[in-house]
Amino acid sequence: MIKAVIFDLDNTLVDFIYMKNQAIDSAIRGMIDSGLKIDHKIAKNKIFDIYERKGYEYQEVLNQFILSINGCIDYRILAAGIVCYRRSKEQSLRTYPKVQSTLNNIRVLGLKLGLITDAPSREAWTRLYSVKIHNSFDRVITSDDTNTFKPNPEPFKLMLKHFNILPHEAVMVGDWPERDLDGAKSVGIKTAFAKYGASNINEKQNYNSDVILTNIDEILDYIKLENSK
Repeated sequence: MIKAVIFDLDNTLVDFIYMKNQAIDSAIRGMIDSGLKIDHKIAKNKIFDIYERKGYEYQEVLNQFILSINGCIDYRILAAGIVCYRRSKEQSLRTYPKVQSTLNNIRVLGLKLGLITDAPSREAWTRLYSVKIHNSFDRVITSDDTNTFKPNPEPFKLMLKHFNILPHEAVMVGDWPERDLDGAKSVGIKTAFAKYGASNINEKQNYNSDVILTNIDEILDYIKLENSK
């Protein structure tokens, strides 16, 4: 019997990659307009290389990028990039289709709702408030709460303890098999692969999850099937 559904945040509820691409494109245009001499495509590749090394929550990415191009920080260019990034981020942050209705329908079924994210608390709650789903969850666990990142079992154990349920009574929904799904499976939680939000996933890859979701609302059918057994 499933009693709780636990969601990842980025690329499971929120289209993080779309937002990041839009924001970085806007930041680059702003920096070029302010005098930075670089091709847009080259700039974008350099910025995402920094993200790959430092993590997608790295706050000094534009500082490091400008420093790598000019050898020093031009604060006029940096300011343009930051302002353009923030404006675009606010405008482009969005949930996937049917997220809000799916969360509501899970609640109607009488289940608990949790969220586990590797994002820091400030960034996680900012995104939740921005897309107006901040009141949807009974418990939100960020990387700040356990000082660990998925697939470390600690955040999953903490969620189970909070809900006072057994591992097989929960299902974890996430887009990253090696983090979201493997972390959940390591403590015995059922898994749902959010294929709709996954990027750079081989079509022939074995996801090894209990269910594969092509749309988020398909989790409702899975819950009803499991709870009818």
